[in-house]
Amino acid sequence: MPVWFETKAKYVKTDQDSRERKVSETYLIDAVNCTEAETRARQLILEQIRGESVVTKISQSNIIEIFPSESGEYWWKAKVSLITIDEKAGKEKKVNNYFLVSADTLKEAERNLSEGLSYVLVPYHVESISLSSIVDVLPYFETAIPTNPENIPQDQE
Repeated sequence: MPVWFETKAKYVKTDQDSRERKVSETYLIDAVNCTEAETRARQLILEQIRGESVVTKISQSNIIEIFPSESGEYWWKAKVSLITIDEKAGKEKKVNNYFLVSADTLKEAERNLSEGLSYVLVPYHVESISLSSIVDVLPYFETAIPTNPENIPQDQE
């Protein structure tokens, strides 16, 4: 199960009209610990900008899973309550989980969330979905699966 860290970075960004301004952006990074999250954040920033940058905050996130979408421009944070049964007490118990969903609109985020949670067998209730300040998500392993069958190595005889 991935451990996600919310990492805030400050740097000078050039706008579309060529003006420079200081920005603070949040990234969600899958890492083993805070040190690795900071290292990966610095690498990301160095690839995207020139000049000075500072990682100002790193904290472990309460997000347990992400549901990316190729067309989604924004990241939405969803609070979902799963209803389980406490076998000792014999009562229903609500467990809150947080998910991150990529979508352009709130309706699309709701749809992507329900598709992403289709594997859940217990009843759940979506408590809230809100636009997050997360700019980008960096999973630990970037999967590079060839889409063209001609690129898949063949055993030569």
